[in-house]
Amino acid sequence: MNLRLACLLLSALCLVGRLPAFSFAEKPVSASLVAEHSALAPGRTTTVALRLVHEAHWHTYWRNPGVAGLPTTIAWELPAGFAAGPIQWPAPEITDTGGLLTYGYGSDLLLLVDIAVPATAVPATAVTLRAKAEWLTCKESCVPGAAKLALTLPVAAEAGADPLWAARIAAARAAVPQPTDRLLAHAYRNGRDITIRVEPRGGSEDLPRLMTFFAADGSVEAVALQPARTTGAGREFMLRQAESAAANPPPVLPGLLVATEGWWPGGPKAVDMRIPVTDGPAPASSGPLQPAAAAPGLAAGVSASPGGHPEGAPHAGLLGILGLAFLGGCILNLMPCVFPVLGIKIMGIVQQAGAVRSKMRAHGLAYAAGVLVSFWSLAGVLLVARSGGAQLGWGYQLQVPSFVFALAIVMLAFALSLSGVFEIGGSLIGAGSGLQAKGGYAGSFFSGVLATVVATPCSAPFLAPALGAALVLPAAQSMAAFSAIAVGLALPYLVLSFAPGLLRLLPRPGAWMEAFKQFMAFPLYATTGYLVFVLAAQVGDGLLNVVLGLTLVAMAAWVLGRWATLVRTPRVRWAGRLTALALLAAGVALGLPQAKEGWIEWSPEAVARLRAAKRIVYVDFTARWCVTCQANKAVVFTSSEVKETFRRLDVAKVRGDWTNRDPQIAAELQRYGRAAVPVNLVYLPGRAEPLLLPEVLTPGTVLDAVRRKE
Repeated sequence: MNLRLACLLLSALCLVGRLPAFSFAEKPVSASLVAEHSALAPGRTTTVALRLVHEAHWHTYWRNPGVAGLPTTIAWELPAGFAAGPIQWPAPEITDTGGLLTYGYGSDLLLLVDIAVPATAVPATAVTLRAKAEWLTCKESCVPGAAKLALTLPVAAEAGADPLWAARIAAARAAVPQPTDRLLAHAYRNGRDITIRVEPRGGSEDLPRLMTFFAADGSVEAVALQPARTTGAGREFMLRQAESAAANPPPVLPGLLVATEGWWPGGPKAVDMRIPVTDGPAPASSGPLQPAAAAPGLAAGVSASPGGHPEGAPHAGLLGILGLAFLGGCILNLMPCVFPVLGIKIMGIVQQAGAVRSKMRAHGLAYAAGVLVSFWSLAGVLLVARSGGAQLGWGYQLQVPSFVFALAIVMLAFALSLSGVFEIGGSLIGAGSGLQAKGGYAGSFFSGVLATVVATPCSAPFLAPALGAALVLPAAQSMAAFSAIAVGLALPYLVLSFAPGLLRLLPRPGAWMEAFKQFMAFPLYATTGYLVFVLAAQVGDGLLNVVLGLTLVAMAAWVLGRWATLVRTPRVRWAGRLTALALLAAGVALGLPQAKEGWIEWSPEAVARLRAAKRIVYVDFTARWCVTCQANKAVVFTSSEVKETFRRLDVAKVRGDWTNRDPQIAAELQRYGRAAVPVNLVYLPGRAEPLLLPEVLTPGTVLDAVRRKE
């Protein structure tokens, strides 16, 4: 009997009712695949679109996201002979976040891809097109997203237009920028300044007053729409080459010319261009220069250069970023994930109220050093990764389930210690004032480290633009921004350490300190709960393992505090320590998050679609309050043989969650004479009815059922 199953059976003895289901917020983006035609015709090409529906104010990114972000990607898994073309990108919109410009989309977006159907495709069969889409969606904060999608279409000699999506896809295709032969464009590079000249072929048509160039390869800096100036028969505006392109400047600038005031000749708002580049200043124009109206969005009090660049903006912008970074660091102390750590340090100040002033200052400096060193280390890692081409966001480590689980263990251990279950270090470190003093300063230093670690997911409103800038600024300026955040985060404790007047306001030590110490445990319990909430979205059904693992960790702390204290005999202390260590190891092994299983949500339509594709379909009707269901998962779906067989046979795993009342699932269970879960069904190709498996499963039972096809 494995460890998880033993814990489950123990839980079953205590189960007196149904457990409440968890409730999660809606995702900011929902994804699906839609097709222009209702069928696939052999030897023809059809258009399939990745549909991304954004919640209000959220956006995803273009192929060049601008100063930050990640483009949406699609990895196709197609049957033999099928081929997918590139994404056809519509013109993006500009998002300005604290002066940082990104390119992307919101609302209801269709990203088109042409799918070539082989001439050998057999009519009257069904074909499933599979794709894995990945994106980054942002508002004030950013959330990575991914989805495994499938679209099953019949093969027919003639493919008619899909009544729902054909018109939408045609409109999206019309919005994709195309090359034009009605414009002439050339670029002149003088250092990092790039002047782009655009004029109509023939010189008789008006050009837009506001325009910009969206570089497809990120070779120019992201800028707002530029005020163009008249030069002869055309327009001229200036851009800035990106630092990343300085070592190897491209001879051609691929991208889009986009206009908002007026239209390009021929009608479109954006055209696809490949603009040749000549090194050297732009030659004198043949006509007088007449500056156009100022572009909206230029900051008040900042003058524009003749080419449209704000002068003096870099210096003012850096000061603003540093100010926001410092203010954001201060605000971080009030965030739910940081305040508990600060509370622990305030407890330290209370306990040191009678100490000499120099000692308290030393603790404050040690805490600040821990914060600074941690921020510098994190900044160094980000800069090294950025130099290697990676695009990383703030709090990226919170996307790693094992890191979140480890952090939850640390928070739980601190909380249990404050509650008096055990004393951190009390039974493991011998007495001695010298060692205690050394450990005290080290404790202050590592409290600063811990504050930094737990601060990273808390992007306060003032902090978000500063962090975004710090991730794209030159290295020295980026380090300065991270340092400003660190100073803001460390400031409250430094003030309390250096201001004797404030310390005198604290009450005298007494019995109240123990009650206050125990009270400060509750914010840490809340932080642990928040981290478990994060894990819930990352590990799915593996969340039960996480909770049971943390329970064993808590039991280890209890054993340590009860049998490993100095009042016990040496033999009992060692037995307590070894038992606590074994429980801790078991808790970590049990709760360490595993990769989230890919289950499809049950519906009659989903099962019918998968069966039409001739796949084996495994349906698991389950509920979180069903202990037998959880035991089945622990026994069956942790089996490497089951996982490998499901992968080899391409078994579609479908889950019907009955944690909350669902009349449709209840009716489906009644079809098979069942009124409770678990119910497990296996649909095999060519069989009208599914195999009904017993309530208690073993790997052999499941393998025998799915292998009947072989």
